[in-house]
Amino acid sequence: MKFKPISSSNLKTYSLKTRKSKVGINAFAKPITHNKTFKDFLNSLPHILAAENLKQIASSIVASHKNNKTVAVGIGAHVIKVGLNPVIIDLMEIGVINAVAMNGACIVHDFEIAFAGMTSEDVDAEIGAGKFGMSEETGKLLNNAIKSGVKKGWGIGKSVGELINNSKYPYKDLSILAAGARLDIPVTVHVAIGTDIIHIHPQMDGKATGEGSSRDFKLFAGVVANLEGGVYLNIGSAVLLPEIFLKALTLVRNLGHKVEKFTTVNMDFIQHYRPLTNVVRRPTKKGGKGYTLTGHHEIMVPLLAAAVKEEL
Repeated sequence: MKFKPISSSNLKTYSLKTRKSKVGINAFAKPITHNKTFKDFLNSLPHILAAENLKQIASSIVASHKNNKTVAVGIGAHVIKVGLNPVIIDLMEIGVINAVAMNGACIVHDFEIAFAGMTSEDVDAEIGAGKFGMSEETGKLLNNAIKSGVKKGWGIGKSVGELINNSKYPYKDLSILAAGARLDIPVTVHVAIGTDIIHIHPQMDGKATGEGSSRDFKLFAGVVANLEGGVYLNIGSAVLLPEIFLKALTLVRNLGHKVEKFTTVNMDFIQHYRPLTNVVRRPTKKGGKGYTLTGHHEIMVPLLAAAVKEEL
């Protein structure tokens, strides 16, 4: 085979000014000057990609709140470990967040914050000697609370929330679980047996833990059944909560609940397959809208919360 070089001398062109472009100067950012408000800062952001998504997500949350629609948040433990409890609790207290779902690790860190004002041990330093996860109060009090609460017909979230809310722990006002109990907002806990440090303590009761988590799944499904016109945010859970959310969604749709036109958001510093598929894409194919916000939780969550409060 022989090939000849192609000449571009007869190339057909058009004027740049007639071309449709995706970015124009009207969408550009504006420099922020001193003595400006947070609203000024929001308005200074470019109307492009994540900056525009941030504002649209905030608007969706505010619209759902004003229309008395459900705004639910699913969180992984990292959200608590980077100090965001006060931000989540504030949105619960003003009625913006109507439900919270957690993985099992969340109750460990939420409890330790309330009980001792600190959490997140140095695993590398402790695991060599077999000391990782061996804090006595965490294992004993949480497991006993779960067993006691399940006997009363509660799930894990209410069991631990009531323990903290009714305690004299010095920092209980920083507990999301206690806030749920105090405000009568459902906080559900979804456990995978063996993943949390309290499962290795002698007080752990697999039957009670399983029963409590099962009750919380059913309650969470009740939250998902009311998401039409609302918003669901998955923050920092890459596997467990996206899977649980998808199962709850298919359950309630199977039972005849209309959950089609709603907003989903995945917030994480790395976008993973399951949240993108099971939170952002699949659930919203029937008319909703899915978003991703990529960045550190300790920056992005307060930023979104502030944008919501500014619009309110």
